[in-house]
Amino acid sequence: MEVKQRKIIIAITIFYAIVILYLMFFGFGRIDASKQTHEYTFMWLPDSVFSLRFPRTSDLRFSMIWLFNFSNVAAFIPFGVLIPWLFRLKFLPFISLFLAGILLLETLQALTFLGSFDINDAIQNSIGAAIGYGAMAFGFRASNIWSKLARTGMLAVVLTVAFVGFSEAVTATFAKKEGPAIALTDLPEANGQSSAANHPQPFAIGGEKIVPQLNLYAIEGKKTGSYTYRIGGKEGILAGYYGLPDQASKDGKITIFVNGSERLTVSNENGDNQINEFELPLEKTDELTVTLEGDEKLWDVTFKEMKHWWE
Repeated sequence: MEVKQRKIIIAITIFYAIVILYLMFFGFGRIDASKQTHEYTFMWLPDSVFSLRFPRTSDLRFSMIWLFNFSNVAAFIPFGVLIPWLFRLKFLPFISLFLAGILLLETLQALTFLGSFDINDAIQNSIGAAIGYGAMAFGFRASNIWSKLARTGMLAVVLTVAFVGFSEAVTATFAKKEGPAIALTDLPEANGQSSAANHPQPFAIGGEKIVPQLNLYAIEGKKTGSYTYRIGGKEGILAGYYGLPDQASKDGKITIFVNGSERLTVSNENGDNQINEFELPLEKTDELTVTLEGDEKLWDVTFKEMKHWWE
C-alpha cells in the first residue's frame, strides 16, 4: 500500500470513527436524556440480536426498532473493511479487538448516563464488522483498487441481506406466537370465586347498541370494583373494549394492575360517549387486577398467551 493511499485511508477511518462516536454519545438527544437518568443500565443477556426481518408491505413506514437494529449492523460494516486493510489483521485478532472496544464503549455509555450497556448492541455491531471483513477478504482479490472497492461493496450488500434472511429464519423458529384468545373470565380468580362479569347485558354507547359476546365488567350502584386473576407467570396480550354508556350519570375510570404495579389507566373525565379499544402486552404475569370506578364499562376482554411453537 502506497504511503499516500495509506494516509487517505487513515483519514477516512478517523473521520468515520468520530461520526460513529458522536452518534453513540451525543446523538439522538442523549445529553438531554442523561439529565433525567440517575441509574446505571446494564443489559447482559442477549435477547434481540436476531430481531431483523425483511420489511412487509404493511411495514413500509419502517418501525424505529427495525431501523435501530439495522443501523447497529450496517453502520459498523466499514470498520470491518478499513481497519484490517490498514493493519493487515486476520479475522480472529480483529474481531476480538473490535468486540473488546465495543464493550468498552457500551460501558462508557452506561457510566456517563449517555446510553446503556446493551450486549445486543455489541453483538450486532460486531456482526456488522464481521460482514465488512468477509466482504473485504473476497472483494480485495480483484486487480485494482476500484474493482476491489466495488466488489467489496457488492459483497457487503449480499452478506447483509443473507444475515437479515438468517435473522428472519431464527425469528420464525424461536419467536413466540400469539395463541387463541381466551375470555378473561375463563381464567381463575385469585379469590376462587366465580366472576359476575361473565353474564353480559346489552347497553348503548353513542347511540350504538353493544351486545358483549364474552364478558362485561360494570359496577352499577358501587363506587369501585375489582377483579383479580391468576395468570400463572405467562406472557401474552390483554385486549378489550371500554366506554361510558349513554345517559350515564357519572364519569368513569379503569385501571389495570400487573403483578401489583399499575400498567394501564383509562378515564372519561369529559363524559364522552364513544367506544374505545385497548391492547396491553404482558410479560411474565402472575396476577392481573382490573379495577373499575364510576360508570365506565369494560367488555369482551381477552387474553392471548405468547409461546413458542414447541410449547
